[in-house]
Amino acid sequence: MSDTHCPYCALQCAMRLTPVTAGSDDGFDKLNHRAAPVTVSPREFPTNRGGLCRKGWTSAELLARPGRVVHPLIRQPDGSFAEAAWDAALELIAERLRAARATFGPDAVAVFGGGGLTNEKAYQLGKFARLALGTSRIDYNGRYCMSSAAAAGNRAFGLDRGLPFRVTDLDEARTIMLIGSNPADTMPPFTRHLEGAREAGGLIVVDPRQTTTAKLTQDGAGIHLQPAPGTDLVLLLGLTHLVIAEDLVDRAFIDARTEGFAALRRSVSQWWPERVASVTGVPVELQRRVARRLAEGGAYLLTGRGVEQHVDGTDTATAAINLALVLGLVGSADGGYGTMTGQGNGQGGREHGQKADQLPGYRKITDLAARAHVAAVWGVEPETLPGPGIPATELLGLLGRPGARGGVRCLLVHGSNLLVSSPDVNAVRAGLAGLDLLVVCDFVFNETAALADVVLPVPQWAEEEGTMTNLEGRVLRRQAAIAPPAEARSELWIMAELARRLDAPSTWPTDPAVVFDELALASAGGIADYSGLSHARLDAQLAAGRAAYWPFAAGATDESEGTPRLFADGFAHPDGRARLVAVKVRSEIADVPAGPADDELTLITGRLLGHYQSGAQTRLVPELLEAAPEALLEIHPATAARLGLGDGAAVELSNEHGRVECRVVFAPGIRPDTVFLPFHFAGDESVNRLVAAACDPISGMPEFKRSRVRVRALTGEAATA
Repeated sequence: MSDTHCPYCALQCAMRLTPVTAGSDDGFDKLNHRAAPVTVSPREFPTNRGGLCRKGWTSAELLARPGRVVHPLIRQPDGSFAEAAWDAALELIAERLRAARATFGPDAVAVFGGGGLTNEKAYQLGKFARLALGTSRIDYNGRYCMSSAAAAGNRAFGLDRGLPFRVTDLDEARTIMLIGSNPADTMPPFTRHLEGAREAGGLIVVDPRQTTTAKLTQDGAGIHLQPAPGTDLVLLLGLTHLVIAEDLVDRAFIDARTEGFAALRRSVSQWWPERVASVTGVPVELQRRVARRLAEGGAYLLTGRGVEQHVDGTDTATAAINLALVLGLVGSADGGYGTMTGQGNGQGGREHGQKADQLPGYRKITDLAARAHVAAVWGVEPETLPGPGIPATELLGLLGRPGARGGVRCLLVHGSNLLVSSPDVNAVRAGLAGLDLLVVCDFVFNETAALADVVLPVPQWAEEEGTMTNLEGRVLRRQAAIAPPAEARSELWIMAELARRLDAPSTWPTDPAVVFDELALASAGGIADYSGLSHARLDAQLAAGRAAYWPFAAGATDESEGTPRLFADGFAHPDGRARLVAVKVRSEIADVPAGPADDELTLITGRLLGHYQSGAQTRLVPELLEAAPEALLEIHPATAARLGLGDGAAVELSNEHGRVECRVVFAPGIRPDTVFLPFHFAGDESVNRLVAAACDPISGMPEFKRSRVRVRALTGEAATA
């Protein structure tokens, strides 16, 4: 048996894997007549309390599912793939990388990582990009997930950690306000931590849809606010205005622990309740109820992708932080602000080098002292490290362009499915097709792999050792339960082999425990300090029933759990004070009541209970696919009637970026001016065909939640399923 954690979301539910013995039908999949190599059972743990969602329960089926990549594959002249020896695949990759660098320079080579990689692999990938490839062009799919909240947290607090408190702290909350987050579908065991607030009538959910989470507010359990898509910033400014106008602020906290209150007060004065109602559609009475409830104490504000995936996502997350700060909640023993990290290692993945502008320990790559520290650990001179790169969407916009003009000619993809998850998917497809080399490292043959020149097989979660960092900053051990397929190789080994062929400096260990020790040294003294941790220390912590929260500096006592609650004594800015940052609303929102033109609807994207991210994994699991086999467009019945659409009708969604075919499903709980489509599906159902590559100028976050679309009935052939 092996104790590990779920391969999906950042709650990282604890589970136990038991290998199936020969002749046993414990792991037998009756639908497909295939035996999973392990059985999954939930494990008692503070975050999931012994629970799993359907994705966790079925996770072992991926280990034996058709579609697994088990040999290196090289594209042939006719477009097909042929199995290849590892030496041949690696030599081909190294040869083309050398040619691109020699002709166009190191920045003609780019790396795209993933928020599902272990800390060890995320760290080594950043090192590989900067030392072995010499490129500044590395980023990862967390740019689509957490970047706005991270930017807001850094400028307000001087530090970014999803939840700066234990998940279990929420159990004692009297009020929890969830803004743009639907954990009842995206991480169901998390809802157990909402029960106390529900019983107190204090669960507040802000979402244009009546999501599964929003339904938890019914029967006196709380309040559901339904602002127009893209107007969360206005709502938050209005709530802050009310808190200040009604003298509900924590004046002692503001004076002692913050800077910028006077400017903030002036900036929100224009957002009186009636004006907020005219823009957001949220009634004045509900605004007042929420503001007063938050001020009663014991309150937490939690933001999610619905807040962040906008061109003003950083400012919106900042407005949520401002509201929490003026109420004196941040760093409090009975309140706080946090953001709901999505991907399994979305937190750790951005701390140690995958982001375009960061070095291990959450250090800025432009900081001379940080460069010197990391370079010393790597055994190179600081000036050999490249400067900051560019965010993911901008990076993808350079794919296939001539290298002499700053374009990208070669791309290495690790644990991401760009052709489904990225904005403006049609443009991304064209860029990928124009590359000299596309390499995909993954364990499933996804839509991006289908365009690759080389596909490399890697182990899955149950087949590898390493660490992950969950949404509350808790560093967790991932333990192998079974051996991977014979030809699969860890990304650590792949990077070491390519580094050798490219004559890279430094050392390239392949043992995850050794890589973690190097990560710990590189992070020492940084914001995200892991220097007091090791695989052995984490195993000992688990055995003793203790957690390990970063920062966890070297020299910590045996009884230490690191830093479960941040900001109790001060913030991470040099003066120890938080920054209240006044933000403005874009003119197209502020000056005109929100809502599309008569012939348009506002499209928002999101997740379903049974699927995860691009769906590359969950669409391979029969039970999950059967529950949600196609993308269904949620639409209000009145809107459907106006458009002449029946429930289940085949429709086309279109705008200037592309078109999508799907079926409609009536959703009385959604706003009449809004439609919703999940992003887990590919091909004609890929919603990101309709999403522009417009991004937040601070965070680089794309605008996934506010696309204008037209909807029309399809005649003749049914929608593609």
